[in-house]
Amino acid sequence: MSKRRPLVAGNWKMNGSRAESAALVDAVRRGVGPGARVEVALCPPFILIPLVAEKLAGGPVSWGGQSLDTHKSGAYTGEVSGPMLKDYDCAYVIVGHSERRALYGENDGVVAEKFGAAQAAGLVPILCVGETLAEREANRTEAVVARQLDAVVNKHGIASLKNAVLAYEPVWAIGTGKTATPQQAQDVHRFIRGRLAARDQAVADGLRILYGGSVKSANAKELFGQPDIDGGLIGGASLNAEEFLLICRAAD
Repeated sequence: MSKRRPLVAGNWKMNGSRAESAALVDAVRRGVGPGARVEVALCPPFILIPLVAEKLAGGPVSWGGQSLDTHKSGAYTGEVSGPMLKDYDCAYVIVGHSERRALYGENDGVVAEKFGAAQAAGLVPILCVGETLAEREANRTEAVVARQLDAVVNKHGIASLKNAVLAYEPVWAIGTGKTATPQQAQDVHRFIRGRLAARDQAVADGLRILYGGSVKSANAKELFGQPDIDGGLIGGASLNAEEFLLICRAAD
């Protein structure tokens, strides 16, 4: 097992009423012990962050946002800034999720700007990278992931990854029920770490790289047992407290 502390982050996406979320947070907090090796974080929709922050304050579970704007403040209706997230004691923010890239036109340049905005606000960005099915079938996985990584590293420097988390999410395995095999996932994680090691071995060795893509309790242990997989970015399964906690235990 890696010496890096594993992280399991739940991305609720646009789900959850106030009552449902309160019950979910209470169950997760009860299920995560203070001495757990695994770090657990919850990333709810913006409107639910105050509720989550109130319920998790002082406990072992962290929380964060699902995205942020590149600006600190201003006339950007509908957006939420890094300082606003930090004001509610968010520790993390997801940057460059495949749905943001595909549905909202966030290209590599925008993602790199958001990465910098997150760190400027004192947040730890969870930077998502990954390929579509067409790109995988065209044997372009490494080229796509390298391009997405380089956009951030070239803009902010390799040292910026000392205060960041990466998440490899094969787009073809998100919400589809398909999952990369442990070996497929490990191959890309190893590629990522190796590419970064060419710039700075220490940064690469210390960087936590999560896997995201239909992780379930049934496959979590084998996925997290790979040498370069340091936990998971969990989507749908994070909406079920029992299932999510089983995934967390698989990483512990």
